[in-house]
Amino acid sequence: MSEQECLLKVQNVSKSFPGVRALDNISFRVSKGSVHALVGENGAGKSTLMKILLGLYHPDTGKIYFNGEKKHFYHPKDALNAGIAMIHQELSCARELTVAQNIFLAKELTLKHTQFLDKKRMIEQSYELLQRIGIDNIDPNTKIKDLSVAKQQMCEIAKAISYNAALILMDEPTAAIPSNDVLTLFEIIRALKKEGKTIIYVTHKLEEIFEIADKVSVFRNGMHVDTIDTSATNKDALIQMMVGRDIVDLYAKEKANIGDVVLQVENLSCSKKFDNVSFTLKKGEILGVAGLVGAGRSEIMETLFGIRQKKTGKIFISGKEVNIRSPRDAIKNGLAFLTEDRKNSGCFLPLSVRINTYIASIKQHSGRLFVRRKKTVESTKQMIDALSIKVSSMEDQINNLSGGNQQKVLVARWLLTEPEILIVDEPTRGIDVGAKAEVHRLLVNLALKGKAIIMISSEMSEILAMSDRIMTVSSGRVTGFIDAKEATQEKILKCCMD
Repeated sequence: MSEQECLLKVQNVSKSFPGVRALDNISFRVSKGSVHALVGENGAGKSTLMKILLGLYHPDTGKIYFNGEKKHFYHPKDALNAGIAMIHQELSCARELTVAQNIFLAKELTLKHTQFLDKKRMIEQSYELLQRIGIDNIDPNTKIKDLSVAKQQMCEIAKAISYNAALILMDEPTAAIPSNDVLTLFEIIRALKKEGKTIIYVTHKLEEIFEIADKVSVFRNGMHVDTIDTSATNKDALIQMMVGRDIVDLYAKEKANIGDVVLQVENLSCSKKFDNVSFTLKKGEILGVAGLVGAGRSEIMETLFGIRQKKTGKIFISGKEVNIRSPRDAIKNGLAFLTEDRKNSGCFLPLSVRINTYIASIKQHSGRLFVRRKKTVESTKQMIDALSIKVSSMEDQINNLSGGNQQKVLVARWLLTEPEILIVDEPTRGIDVGAKAEVHRLLVNLALKGKAIIMISSEMSEILAMSDRIMTVSSGRVTGFIDAKEATQEKILKCCMD
């Protein structure tokens, strides 16, 4: 790649945090008008590099060249002014504002010779920006909170284009959107590429790389392993470079001895969310729950766990009817629930790994008046060892852990409650291939020990590989049950669309 073809050059960049060397002498290049994928396990250094390029972090050593000029980004505004914008995995929309207000946030247009907002011009230009990326079904007057996650993401892309950014960083852009919207996003990326824009595309979904990327850079343990043409590699080779070893079986499913019915749900309903849901779950069984985003999968399980209040229906555990009105009631009855949203409803981000681990079993870790610190330390150490959680100290803020290790802490939290029934909602969303294999192995081991597991997943390969039975949900209704031996992607999708 010649200097004229190179848009971004990262040269010998290093970055350390207390006890952690996040980036170790990183050097690589990104060419103009290309889609450049960035892959690696959680904690490999991808996010740290993105934050350096965006001006959120400053490198300890090294140089960054953009469009042939040496750059120092001290603030995100410096990066924006240079022509770098980012679409974050956790969307940063102002939910109460309209689409147009979000696109022009902090750079509002005003009427000539006044300080009054030119709302008409901002709406017109928002239409133009959205149409430029092929989106004509979003009204700029709509509040962001009323749009789907996929459409919110399209608005963030339009906002990035409004800065006239030459380089757009996309961090896990498909993590929370359905497959049909993924195809739309890919078309937008291809359109941006035709305009001469450059995309750095961070993803854990390796199959996407071969759909959209020209080159891929692999990171491992804070180091740059290699940059190669996507046409010259394959998924297995990327995995080996990412983890430094072969992952022979990503799913490692073993057949557990399926026992008696431990959970029976009859005609469960929740206002405006789902109706007349009935199913059973047996000891040692992994019941996969499939459905399109918005079908009501999570809402059913949130009601079962007492997060939402049921309208009608009965719940039986080991043959006995129970009344679950809150998560406290659910925990008392042997249920645990791993939420799909680590950031907003899972982790207590400012608190330590230790507190996050024992918080759901605080009663078992307390004396008459106070939490027994020694016992919490022992329990946390036991879980860190058992689940191979990577921490420098159990007193580290959970916010400083990688996504995969945060997920393991949440699993540890619920294992300490000693549940008989474990509900996991998107258990491997946003975590790398190595961490996925570890989470899958953990679920299999729990099933082998007789635990009953409900697993919601949007990844068809995960549903097919991990489930003993599959329950399909569409528009708030259960549309079918499929035995794993007879399940195919076509059968599942047909039921999900009924």
